[in-house]
Amino acid sequence: MKKYFIYLIALILSITSVVNAQSNKRALRGVWIATVTNIDWPTQAGLSVEQQKQEMISLLDHVVSYNMNTVIFQIRPTADAFYKSKFEPYSHWLTGNQGENPGYDPLQFTIEECHKRGLNIHVWLNPYRINNDTVAYNTYANDHIMNKHPEWVVNYGKAKYFNPGLDEVRDFTCKVVENIVSNYDIDAIHMDDYFYPYKIVGSEFPDSLTFVKYPRGFKDKNDWRRNNVNLIIKEINETIKSIKPWVEFGISPFAIWRNKTEDPRGSDTKAMTNYDGLYADILLWQQKGWIDYVLPQLYFNIGYPIADYAILADWWSKYNYGANVYAGLAPYRVSKNAKQKEWRNSKEIIRQINRNMSDPNIKGEVYFSAKSLFNKPEVKIQEQLRKKEYKYLSISPENNRIKRIEPENPCNVSMQIVDERNIILKWERGCNSKRFVIYKFKRNKPVNMNNPENIMAVTGLTQIILPCKNKKELKKYRYGITSLSPSHSESSVVFFD
Repeated sequence: MKKYFIYLIALILSITSVVNAQSNKRALRGVWIATVTNIDWPTQAGLSVEQQKQEMISLLDHVVSYNMNTVIFQIRPTADAFYKSKFEPYSHWLTGNQGENPGYDPLQFTIEECHKRGLNIHVWLNPYRINNDTVAYNTYANDHIMNKHPEWVVNYGKAKYFNPGLDEVRDFTCKVVENIVSNYDIDAIHMDDYFYPYKIVGSEFPDSLTFVKYPRGFKDKNDWRRNNVNLIIKEINETIKSIKPWVEFGISPFAIWRNKTEDPRGSDTKAMTNYDGLYADILLWQQKGWIDYVLPQLYFNIGYPIADYAILADWWSKYNYGANVYAGLAPYRVSKNAKQKEWRNSKEIIRQINRNMSDPNIKGEVYFSAKSLFNKPEVKIQEQLRKKEYKYLSISPENNRIKRIEPENPCNVSMQIVDERNIILKWERGCNSKRFVIYKFKRNKPVNMNNPENIMAVTGLTQIILPCKNKKELKKYRYGITSLSPSHSESSVVFFD
């Protein structure tokens, strides 16, 4: 009887934990939009401006339809640009020819479309990669940095990379970041797991001469390589914060920092690591405050013997060091023909989401990638998410590592009945107001802004049309609005009375 009672209490606490997590209106829900090799967008090089725009609009509409709030848009896949850059040519994945003007600014267009929908936009850069496959594409624009500074470039396998050991490479990368942060209204700079490239068996990355010439006091090449990456992360963070201290800097590393057999702080896993394989010491960056969020690519199933999702999620949750933690999920793995039975349907993804929601240190998830999440027939999770896990809208978590900006309340609010089925809400933007949250509360009931069930919409615009059953509904409910600042801080509520 005593054991049963203890079990019952544990079950209640577990259910309460999940319910509390689900009722939290602060959760990041995002998707990667990959442009390298036209993975997600545009679907092929050389599409017309209108076709490219319509494809992006369709992607963002899908994001909204899943009740998600963030896109991570790849704008610098191979030392090229999906934006108007001072330093690098337009990507050949836009037009088919590197350096050819696409006829518009893809990043600015995407920012504006995200703004309309109340979506956050993180821009994704690759720091070292110049060409991921020189066999497939080996024509570079005349003004490409590789032609200007071939001494910065090394070949490894079929690819070309900037040499991470050179000060000039770090300086140039920081100039690229400075250009983006200064000129675009973004929420974050984002980098994934491609620092030093994944190792090729039997082939050493060609930086020995650089190590001999510029050792910077290091005697061990592996420590020197890690220091090279440490320096670029630190300097990028400083660059961002010197311009817009509210813009976040996030990293999406490979799932494993180190294995427990290699370091007592490591995870109980048995696979390649960031620290030893890619020379990326993520924990150091978190400890030093050089990054604001970490988004590990937890692309394994729960129970996978050498890298269990559950073990890794717990590990990153524990070793957060104050950085926001999000989980990278892998709908691309879902396939009827998957070798592992767990990936033969999308139930594994749902299990992982629910596990995240039970952990207060994991503040959301991001899916790789848009194509797999939205267009893959086997990944049928939209209906499930809209019924349960993503039933209500959420807004991005605040981040203690960026500058907090307090928004002013919306002002001059007004409500009009458009017709029998719709109302229009209008307002004016106060200072430091980037987005707005529309709430619907029952009259004569306490106002609960923490309950996401009360959120009707999030938008960057200053008016919105909402459905209304009839005039009686207006007597039963009242509408309110708050401002969100660039740091995701929320104002007090103003009512449309």
